[in-house]
Amino acid sequence: MCGIVGVFSNRDAAKDVYYGLYTIQHRGQESCGIAVADNHINYRRGMGLVTEVFKEEILSELKGTIGIGHVRYSTAGGSHFANCQPLVGTSKGGNIALAHNGNLINSDILRSRLEDEGLVFQTSIDSEVILYLLAKHYNGDIVDSIKTVMSHIKGAYSLVIMTEKELIAVRDPHGFRPLVLGVRDGDYIVSSESASIDILGGEIVRDINPGEILVINKESSNSYHYDKSEKKSLCIFEHIYFARNDANIDGINVYDFRVKCGEILAKESFVDADIVVPVPDSGWAGAVGYSNESKIPFMEGLVKNRYVGRTFIKPTQTEREIGVKIKLNPLREVVEGKSVVLLDDSIVRGTTSKRLIESLRKAGAKKVHLRVTSPPVTHPCYFGIDTPRRSQLIASNNSVDKINEIIGSDSLKFLSTEGVLKAANSSNFCMACFTGDYPINPMREE
Repeated sequence: MCGIVGVFSNRDAAKDVYYGLYTIQHRGQESCGIAVADNHINYRRGMGLVTEVFKEEILSELKGTIGIGHVRYSTAGGSHFANCQPLVGTSKGGNIALAHNGNLINSDILRSRLEDEGLVFQTSIDSEVILYLLAKHYNGDIVDSIKTVMSHIKGAYSLVIMTEKELIAVRDPHGFRPLVLGVRDGDYIVSSESASIDILGGEIVRDINPGEILVINKESSNSYHYDKSEKKSLCIFEHIYFARNDANIDGINVYDFRVKCGEILAKESFVDADIVVPVPDSGWAGAVGYSNESKIPFMEGLVKNRYVGRTFIKPTQTEREIGVKIKLNPLREVVEGKSVVLLDDSIVRGTTSKRLIESLRKAGAKKVHLRVTSPPVTHPCYFGIDTPRRSQLIASNNSVDKINEIIGSDSLKFLSTEGVLKAANSSNFCMACFTGDYPINPMREE
């Protein structure tokens, strides 16, 4: 779950890309990078947050009216400097830069073939496979080249690609990962989430369509489509967890969706309690919905340390556990002596839930009933979420009652799959993490 931004501007683009990335920092906290073009490509990348890597003096050196950027959360390849994006290379068609959100399921096979041809890889990420294929198949027409690459790669990919004169946005035929288009006074902005466009003063135009290739240059913007269409399979976890509350993805407002999930969950799994407490931040909207429907008062019972990032997307389990301890602290004055409905958006590994329930009990909570605004995550995701093995998923081999026992809650209920689809008012989703029904055969051993 990385974040990407692209800007085609009438002025230097680096600061716009910087603020766009800063807005979607929640999508990746391990590394970041910006590349700009103005008859040549210049770039900077580094480990850490956007504000840590890009100081004023560095941004001032990045001159160019076209820019792309990336914030990284590793799903393919480790957390190393070599794997920072955007990736930049030179082909017979000229210089090119690429930033990728998603995960390819056949990258190992493609990489092996390219290595057999003598290519030497500088990274361990699947995105470099895309870059090499693009260079290999470039025939003077960037759109034809991208279509050829799309015929080879399988999986999830939203891309921003930059040549010395063009900005190109690409979304895979299933539309797994989001990509949004906006405009501002003749400038074009594309981003993983609409908030970047809002922050930059732009107007949201539309989502990049699944299978679309949008080419922007000084003369025009033209849309092309990959020849083979697929059933839409938008990632439901974008709406449940990853995206900001203010995001609009494929016609669905994330906040409204999460509130509706809470309301439906209250109807499906009501429990008599004193207060509803959200797990900040992505559980907040669901708690509002649960409180509205159940008439149980909404209270802020957990205080979040705003200087701590998302614990789910930290690269190791040890870091996740430490992160949970310092991230959220119970408000004793709110929870002491109370029966609490703790509202969270998901349970993946169970790390956060167990620690939070323990901390609420230590703060004096009489009972803790956990309610989750998504179904149990029972299957790994191969399309961009860091759950590669079923053994890491607490719901894969444990019943709901067993999970309740493991994490120590007084009761545990999940939202049904029917409830999720009702909240979204759509069925165009990949829900394989809940059902095991993959839109593409993952072709991997679990």
